Amino acid sequence: MTHWRRAALAGVLLGALALASLELWVRTAVLPPLHPEVSTVVEARDGRLLRAFTVDDGRWRLPVEPAEVASIYLDQLIAFEDKRFRRHRGVDVLALARATGQAVWHGRVVSGGSTLTMQVARLLEASGTGRWSGKLRQMRVALALERRATKDEILSLYLRLAPFGGNIEGVRAASLVYFRKEPGRLTPAEAALLVALPQSPEGRRPDRRPDAARAARDRALARGVRAGVLTAGDARAARAEPVPRRRHAFAALAPHLAEQTVAERPLAVRHRLTLDRDAQAKAEALVAARVLGRHRALSAAVIVVDNRTGAVRVSVGSPAYLDARRAGFVDMTRALRSPGSTLKPLIYGLAFEAGAAHPETIIDDAPTWYDSYAPQNFDGQFLGQLRLREALQLSRNIPAVTLLEDVGPAVLMARLARAGARAELQGTPGLAVALGGLGINLRDLTATYAALARGGRSVALVTRAADERNAPGGRPVLTPLAAWYVGDILAGVAPPPGAPAGVAYKTGTSYGHRDAWAVGFDGHHTVGVWLGRADGAAMPGTLGANLAAPLLFDVFSALGPVEPLIPPPPEALIVSNAELPRPLRVFRRAGVGEGPRIAFPPDGARVFLMAEPLAARVDQGVPPFTWLANGVPLRIALRDRQAELGAVAPGPLTLSVIDATGASSPVRLTVE
Repeated sequence: MTHWRRAALAGVLLGALALASLELWVRTAVLPPLHPEVSTVVEARDGRLLRAFTVDDGRWRLPVEPAEVASIYLDQLIAFEDKRFRRHRGVDVLALARATGQAVWHGRVVSGGSTLTMQVARLLEASGTGRWSGKLRQMRVALALERRATKDEILSLYLRLAPFGGNIEGVRAASLVYFRKEPGRLTPAEAALLVALPQSPEGRRPDRRPDAARAARDRALARGVRAGVLTAGDARAARAEPVPRRRHAFAALAPHLAEQTVAERPLAVRHRLTLDRDAQAKAEALVAARVLGRHRALSAAVIVVDNRTGAVRVSVGSPAYLDARRAGFVDMTRALRSPGSTLKPLIYGLAFEAGAAHPETIIDDAPTWYDSYAPQNFDGQFLGQLRLREALQLSRNIPAVTLLEDVGPAVLMARLARAGARAELQGTPGLAVALGGLGINLRDLTATYAALARGGRSVALVTRAADERNAPGGRPVLTPLAAWYVGDILAGVAPPPGAPAGVAYKTGTSYGHRDAWAVGFDGHHTVGVWLGRADGAAMPGTLGANLAAPLLFDVFSALGPVEPLIPPPPEALIVSNAELPRPLRVFRRAGVGEGPRIAFPPDGARVFLMAEPLAARVDQGVPPFTWLANGVPLRIALRDRQAELGAVAPGPLTLSVIDATGASSPVRLTVE
């Protein structure tokens, strides 16, 4: 064998041995954890930040993926740091050779040969730079890392770990701190600055060394032009932009809901909520402004619900989370308080559903006694006879108690439960619940009004974006007709001066002026407002109409134009009092005289109709009789106590009868 052949064979063997050694060197590399701790973040429905929490060492290191970062930043980053990132396997031999040659020629380091993968290796291990031992370790880890992670996964690690000065790590944290925007909206100038900062995060901090930051940014822009990712015109315009000279605080919106959300799932890193970030920020500012200059203990809360899905768009638990004087840490959207008059619309709706009344029915606002209970109106006066529409709009107490006596407090409590409201009271529900004699929180009260806005169907409130979906179903809280009657009445209440029309709303003030409420809805949103003291102490002079209602309409204005309410159902009886069936013209209080009683079908029955008309019979009472199904007249002025009422639709049915004196009697059936 000739000498050159032996040399070639030896070279091949040495090369193979070197490759095998390199393979073993890489394969046996112990990698650092590839899932470094990141900040827990709570985001709005569009992904923008609501609240972030630092990692254990106090650093802001927010989770982010390449798809969430502007392409101009990614293009400039690769052009500036590692133009062959997508092609090499962790180490760029050409870049290392170039860097070594420049260092030998100049006697100093002119450019680095580190790839993005090598930089990620250094960041994962928090190792230094400059020493050959450190470089070798980074190369080994980089080669091993490329075998275990995709390029996008490696890029994600860089986007999370790159240092940007102080306790800021990762491009998302840097973008929010320096530019107050998510990294998906970076301009070329902003992207270039964030590309340049990690090379010397303290020496180029724009809030401390703006001149150095500008110079580094401009060099990155020039590199982008040479690489073809920027035009000369783009770079020229970018150089004209100022560099930021201060750091901005991270958002801290919806602190109560954010902390509750994280506490529910403490192991999750990202929590996406249903909140609208802009609406949340506006509502928090409106709440803070509403209590400004008033009693130092006054608190307030607001919740906004999307009627279609039950998604909570705004949740403000207090005017200021850290304000100890107002007990700002207490989430008043969840605190049980007396609702005052805000349950009256549901009582009226139950009376409409039972067929006992119509919005144009006349009722007495006069001194009334119920055994030992004698309710009083808020102003201590009596208005005599007035239409139910007026009685609700004026929030008269005695008509509400009269109607509740007829429909029954237990029925009211059952319908609140159907709406998803957890109402608490001591003992058996009595007539005092009509005027706020129970406990309910703002979330549940708002959900109840959302059911009215949805035509009487309940909707479950959701705060996680993953749970949001159109909710056409729900449990029946009121019939569509009764719900529409209530909404039509409340839409006729005059709004505060300068406020938009078209919102159906009700105010309320609890006993002793402890709570001021305003709840209302349009075709899109339901808004609930509460003001009072977190400790439940009285606030003399606090009225829902003059304190809560203006805040309610401020929130509606912040949400955008008022959307129309649902249209009336076909069976709606839109007539004057004189045009009503005679038994509906005047409401007759239950228990006065011998009223009618439905003998058949019995209350709670399941009625099976095989294409046959519904038959019914009434005992007692004074003929003629008017029969109603879910508040819609079926037969008018029948003198016979037995009647065929015709076909009725399957489903829940409230069948009621009214006699000549105006007394009524309902039963609740299920038709199949």
